[in-house]
Amino acid sequence: MFLSTLAFALANVFVKQLSHIPAMEIVFFRCSIAALFCFIGLYRAGADWKGSNRTLLLLRGIFGTGALYLFFVTVQNIPLASAITIQYLSPIFTTVIAIFVLSEKVRVPQWFFYTIAFAGVLLIERFDPRISWFYLMIGIVSAFGSGVAYNLVRTMKGREHPLTVVLHFQLVGIVVGFFSLFFDWRMPTGWDWAYLFMVGVFSQLGQIFLTNALQREAVAGVAIVNYSGIVYAVLIGWIVFGESQTVWSMGGMLLVILGVLLSVLYSRKVRDLERIESTVG
Repeated sequence: MFLSTLAFALANVFVKQLSHIPAMEIVFFRCSIAALFCFIGLYRAGADWKGSNRTLLLLRGIFGTGALYLFFVTVQNIPLASAITIQYLSPIFTTVIAIFVLSEKVRVPQWFFYTIAFAGVLLIERFDPRISWFYLMIGIVSAFGSGVAYNLVRTMKGREHPLTVVLHFQLVGIVVGFFSLFFDWRMPTGWDWAYLFMVGVFSQLGQIFLTNALQREAVAGVAIVNYSGIVYAVLIGWIVFGESQTVWSMGGMLLVILGVLLSVLYSRKVRDLERIESTVG
């Protein structure tokens, strides 16, 4: 899981290095490289790349692509650590949206934890002049899109091969990104090509390490380690891009992490208790 968060952090570094390249153009290259890995994996697994739940796969791809594009926009325009912190709100949206999509319940303590997380985001924006309300809202919408995409993935659990679900996300990114090139194309030069390639490679490595972690360890434990990504972001942002953080900004980041982590751990505890009660009954 530490390798996963490091790989994603490095991918985001290269996205920020490409701030002069349109975000959707980066999405196109990123998804093209990732799709190649997916096709190879599906071929080896002998799985059908087309899938059977076409509508759900398409919707997952649309929301995933939109969220990825907006996230890249925030990475390019605000401090790296802040962009990643805002994206960490996605588990909250995942849970709230599940109320309507999967008929799941959100208990009172979880709403309190969500308030802590959002208070952290507002704290970051309030005391960091580098973050405008515009990019803050873009980041929040990106996290919301990720939450919708995650719920769509959950609805297809056991119905589609995991790589098929990932592939359709990449395919939508390729199609949308390709058409965007006709309206907003910036020719990569020099190291840009290497950076674009690295975005795709490290994103895919992060996904592979994440999948392995989820298959080998309890989800709650994996979720905790996942938030080490903010440490990478702060250090890399400071060393590579000279992005210093104020005490208030760091406090806001800690509130976001605290709120989301408490929610994750609480929800896992509730599910474990419900499982035990159903077994005893």
